[in-house]
Amino acid sequence: MACLKIYDISKEVFSATVFPGDPEPGHQPVSELAKGDLCNLTSLTLGSHTGTHMDAPSHFVPGGRTIDQLDLGKCVGPCLVAEAAGPLSPQWVEAALAGGVTRLLIKGDIEVTPQAAEKMAELGLGFLGVEHFTVGTGETGVQVHRILLGAEIAMLE
Repeated sequence: MACLKIYDISKEVFSATVFPGDPEPGHQPVSELAKGDLCNLTSLTLGSHTGTHMDAPSHFVPGGRTIDQLDLGKCVGPCLVAEAAGPLSPQWVEAALAGGVTRLLIKGDIEVTPQAAEKMAELGLGFLGVEHFTVGTGETGVQVHRILLGAEIAMLE
């Protein structure tokens, strides 16, 4: 019987880098056992893109699916883990997705260029995960998000 190995690649919420302009995460005790309260309870404040998160198509695509409408099956299963640095080219994407890869995690400080995003969509990528808190740059981020999310590629940042 084959065994599925699961790797936790999430970043801790309170120490992860926050996208410039997004709210910083915070927490404050509401009730505490040590103070005689019935339970420990904490109030959390954070932006929806704090730490490791998924982007839904509705994040950049008018009328796009919301996070609760995504097919999480795209996020589970065999996955290629690749290491890269700098801007990704369409040729890099083509080589990485050779052989029918549909799930891709990229380790390293990368930029998904609009051309690379188009190639991912063209080749039928279903899931993309990146180590950084976003896939593009200040200049290309919106365009890259719209390409990937418009193609319903599940994105983990």
